[in-house]
Amino acid sequence: ARQSVLVCGCRPAPAARKIQCRSCGLAVLCIPQALNPRQLENLDSIARTKRRVDKNEVLYHAGSDAANIFAVRSGSFKTSVINPRGGEQITGFYLPGEIVGLDGLGGICPDSTATALETSTVCEISAPELDRLCAANPALRNSYMRVIGREIAREQQMMLVLGQLSAEARLANLLTGLGARFKERGFSATEFNLSMSRHDIANYLGLAVETLSRLLQKFRRQGYCDITSRHVKILDWAALCGLCGTDCRKKDLRVVGVR
Repeated sequence: ARQSVLVCGCRPAPAARKIQCRSCGLAVLCIPQALNPRQLENLDSIARTKRRVDKNEVLYHAGSDAANIFAVRSGSFKTSVINPRGGEQITGFYLPGEIVGLDGLGGICPDSTATALETSTVCEISAPELDRLCAANPALRNSYMRVIGREIAREQQMMLVLGQLSAEARLANLLTGLGARFKERGFSATEFNLSMSRHDIANYLGLAVETLSRLLQKFRRQGYCDITSRHVKILDWAALCGLCGTDCRKKDLRVVGVR
């Protein structure tokens, strides 16, 4: 299996380097999807910097007034909010090509805090400047709306998972969902490394850490997957899809175990 180190395929750069959307291998997953060269140049004009974020470093805090969104260039992030009891509730995990900070659009303060799960880089984009550019560029506006639509759909799916599915189905949904996202980025769908801790996974799925550990052991005994430390190897993709009631094709995999 290919090593799941998620990078864009561009040459490494120091912090605050000017980036170019038109040369990024993640354009097909990010805002520049389906834009022509002229439109990509326009987007380049407002995608200001490539910024390094160290592991456990906060990209932005809940309530911050920075009017920016961030495209993950390499690495991964988690977003979280503080629940009424003062504890952290993880609301999402973001991989390269995905946008963080959409809850701060429209001049409102973001409700979430974004934290790097590993050493990562992001492209920082001014949301007001992007809005002005979209107003004069229908293709860019449509591409931007697709990004927002995907995020809304993902959040709705997660509400269904947490509200309707069993603990087993929640874990199966997470593993197959991550596999499908890795596959979109050119990596193995059935063998990859997790950047998030078991505590973070349990928190995201609304489970106790002990419950998650028992489920992982059960999945191993039943031959669904083999998880050693943070390395995941899915052995029976169809069975996991069956647990969460998902057609394998909806995970964008035509053949079980495809690399």
